[in-house]
Amino acid sequence: MKKTIEVLNSLKNKTLIDDYAIGGGVAAIFYTEPVFTYDLDVFVLVKSESEGKIVSLSPVYDYLINIGCSWKGEHITIGGFPVQFIPVSTGVEREAVENAKEVTYSGIRTKVLSAEYLVAIALKVGRRKDFEKVTRLFDQSRINKPALEKILKKHSLLDKFKKWKGR
Repeated sequence: MKKTIEVLNSLKNKTLIDDYAIGGGVAAIFYTEPVFTYDLDVFVLVKSESEGKIVSLSPVYDYLINIGCSWKGEHITIGGFPVQFIPVSTGVEREAVENAKEVTYSGIRTKVLSAEYLVAIALKVGRRKDFEKVTRLFDQSRINKPALEKILKKHSLLDKFKKWKGR
């Protein structure tokens, strides 16, 4: 994964993306016991010329192909890891990237979504595996409950949180 993070940082350094943060199952591993996850979810901020336009990741993918990365289904393989880029422009996902925690992995700086934003995004998506991730995060990490409540209120996710609690 070290090589993958180096490449992600190069995308930012070359201004192909504005910022990024690791999310999904890999991010959850920073807070909980490891679980199997197939890919690396990377939430990316990309400039769009105007609000509401479709964001194109073509320059990112062109660069990655030119440095030897390859497609495998819906993922691009970077440093041996299947990576899925998730462009964000507004809402809880953008806020999550903007407030991501800086961490060092194998001597390289990167950003990882906080446990509170992982909970919020998992609740928003609402699949069974997302609810399981929320349970793991609550059982195995220190959730800042006032911060989480603020995020959930701001993004209208309190009802989904109550649904999860009632399970």
